[in-house]
Amino acid sequence: MTRQEILDLYFMDARSKLIDLAAFMDRMERSSGPEDFRMKAFRRALTELGEGQKHRAEAVLVALSDPTTEPIPAATTKAACGAWPEGR
Repeated sequence: MTRQEILDLYFMDARSKLIDLAAFMDRMERSSGPEDFRMKAFRRALTELGEGQKHRAEAVLVALSDPTTEPIPAATTKAACGAWPEGR
């Protein structure tokens, strides 16, 4: 596909997601309490978008992923949390 075709097909969807992200960040900034590891990972992932490098999707996924290679003996939670809590 050409760039024009990609824009014609996907721009409005990407625009909507960008507005959703901005609204989420606005809500976070208006709320009280400390940020946890998920928001820190989220901010790291956002920096990957602005770097202008290829493979942004991979870089964002890595920024949110557990970098360890050894399995843990037992799960500590009942569900995935979407980001790796550094130092655990």
